Amino acid sequence: MRILLIASAFNSLTQRVFAELADRGHTVAVELALGDEALCTAVDRYSPDLIIAPMLTTAIPSDVWSEHTCLIVHPGPPGDRGPSSLDWAIRDGITEWGVTVLQAVAEMDAGDVWASVSCRLPQVGKSDLYRGEIADAACEAVLLAVQRYASGSYVPRSQRSLGTEIPIRVRPYFDQSLRRIDWSSDSTETVLRKLREADSQPGVLDTLLGDEWYLHGGFPEDTLRGRPGELVATRAGAVCRATVDGAVWIPQLRPRRRPGGPAGIKLPAVLALGDLLPPLPEEPAPLWLPGQRHTWADMRYQELGEVGFLRFSFPGGAMSTTHCQRLLDAYRYACSRPTSVLVLGGVRDFFSNGIHLGVIEAAADPAEESWANITAMDDLVEAVLTTPDRLVVAALGGNAAAGGVMLALAADEVWCAEGVVLNPHYRLMGLYGSEYWTYTLPRRVGRGAADRLTQRALPVTAVKARDLGLVDRVVRCGPQGFEAEVERLASAAAAAPRVQRRIAEKKALRERDEAAKPLRAYRDEELARMRRIFSDPQEPYHRLRRAFARKERPSCTPRHLRGAGAESAVTGLVPPDA
Repeated sequence: MRILLIASAFNSLTQRVFAELADRGHTVAVELALGDEALCTAVDRYSPDLIIAPMLTTAIPSDVWSEHTCLIVHPGPPGDRGPSSLDWAIRDGITEWGVTVLQAVAEMDAGDVWASVSCRLPQVGKSDLYRGEIADAACEAVLLAVQRYASGSYVPRSQRSLGTEIPIRVRPYFDQSLRRIDWSSDSTETVLRKLREADSQPGVLDTLLGDEWYLHGGFPEDTLRGRPGELVATRAGAVCRATVDGAVWIPQLRPRRRPGGPAGIKLPAVLALGDLLPPLPEEPAPLWLPGQRHTWADMRYQELGEVGFLRFSFPGGAMSTTHCQRLLDAYRYACSRPTSVLVLGGVRDFFSNGIHLGVIEAAADPAEESWANITAMDDLVEAVLTTPDRLVVAALGGNAAAGGVMLALAADEVWCAEGVVLNPHYRLMGLYGSEYWTYTLPRRVGRGAADRLTQRALPVTAVKARDLGLVDRVVRCGPQGFEAEVERLASAAAAAPRVQRRIAEKKALRERDEAAKPLRAYRDEELARMRRIFSDPQEPYHRLRRAFARKERPSCTPRHLRGAGAESAVTGLVPPDA
């Protein structure tokens, strides 16, 4: 079928629905909801068989839903209505939830149900849930609804006829008055729940050091204490803030947007506070973390027999210069250990999205910070590529894009959770790219496929990536089971009789490739082009980076999303929304 996706942004769920439908042979286009007139024009131009809205914050015009079947993806079970379903579910401590695909009608979320799928809600951040359990349920529900629509015989059911145990319940927008933290009385558990409800958008508006900030992310701390509300320590760019019965780590802050001013940039908390931050103890970030500890660390190392696990998780998958340098140090440490298999990643949610555009945008000299960040990323990728004495596995429990994909491709094997979406390209940010992609990507998929992936700049499912040769294994389990399944598979790989032979073979292959063309040559060629882009303020990269970091609304839908074969100049593009 010809399917048109209408979305407020080409976010992670919209990308996944787009890619899953394309994998099944549908012709899919996207139109961003940037105004009723533009939307109606797009529908007339595309003439779709079916319209689906995976993520929509505004109503579909009546001229559209009255003439076309429009399916809305609602992140709640049948009967649930309102714009903040997931926020309320987390607030109420609900552990069993669902996603409903319903038909657009005049009343929001009141249409007949085409499909619904249940899911669990573990205690993780809202954005992690949205990209994990909610996305899995949403895709299953969308595919079922499309199948039912295509049959021509299925009659959707009214919400009141479903006999659901959840009554019709319309809940209001979850505004900041409901998110406010009372540091003088809220327990650590309450503070963490409020932070989970707002992660990563919109954040919790709070007053800190005399100014207003949005707090993003929250993790428990089991030993540090202080006066409720005060900052007591820092660690790896995060700040630790005391509660009435403990403390929490807050990795990121964003200044409140001033009326008429530019949007604030979400940054590592210490960097965001800058000179406002008083002298505080810098807590070490140990790689080895005892299992009984309840504290925050953005990377950790563990060994199970012959397998080393270097796990890391950076907010939004963005890796600043400092992140790359610290991860490189941790990687070198992991390589000093007596293991035969080393797993890089292996946790739920983002693997990596490459360089940190927010930190770059906030720098005094964004061009120089861009250069520092990309060279630090290259150093990390080179270390993975040149590891001679063990099998390296990149385990992607969540999405990856741009340099994050290339970091994974530096490993000997790439394992992806079933729901992962990959964006193996740089073009939407106006960049040529680095991280040795001109070596690793063609090596895996061939020159022709590499050109198509980087130029079309469209998302790829894990299954499609396996078929292309981009990844080696699709791990079929839910987000909660990924870490344990990776441990099982890695232990089996380490115990396999031919593991040492594989290590010897990969070392010999690297030596042959080096003789044919040194890695330094790939790096120099890539970085020469990147340096020219960074150094020229007229390059689209600088405008696109600024728009991305400040969450500026695009003026039109990128042409490459409007249907197969539609090419686009860089000036019309927006990067994938994390």
